[in-house]
Amino acid sequence: MKKVLSLAVAAMLIGSSFLCTAQAQKVAVVDVQAVVAKSAQVQALKKEQQTKMEELDKWLKSAQADVQKQKTKEGKEKLLKKYNTDFAKKKETIAKNYQTKLKEIDKSITTTIETQAKLKGYDMVISKSVVVFGGDDITAEVQKFVK
Repeated sequence: MKKVLSLAVAAMLIGSSFLCTAQAQKVAVVDVQAVVAKSAQVQALKKEQQTKMEELDKWLKSAQADVQKQKTKEGKEKLLKKYNTDFAKKKETIAKNYQTKLKEIDKSITTTIETQAKLKGYDMVISKSVVVFGGDDITAEVQKFVK
């Protein structure tokens, strides 16, 4: 009986301390998609990516024209193989570059969110997309400082 009573008291103490801790925390929410959409860095990266894809498309059309100019079947196959290899390398380089820059932007945005939350005294920031109710929306403040 003592064990049951001790466990009940311990559970109540743990539960009440959890509630006290939860009430003391200040929670913010951020619409991450809105922050990303307004980011000048993201807009510049999208524009850069579009330009690179247009350049790759021009290169591909030029390569196709070169292949068509070949007189022999062997010449066409050899050139096509070379261009396919070059195309794969170019495409991979563009994708890696994009991913690297995207990670840098993500880190920058995350750091900005964290900095603004700390300046405002928040203990936790949650994405607005997963919150049904509650939390102070700091999206506008974060957007002011995102590059």
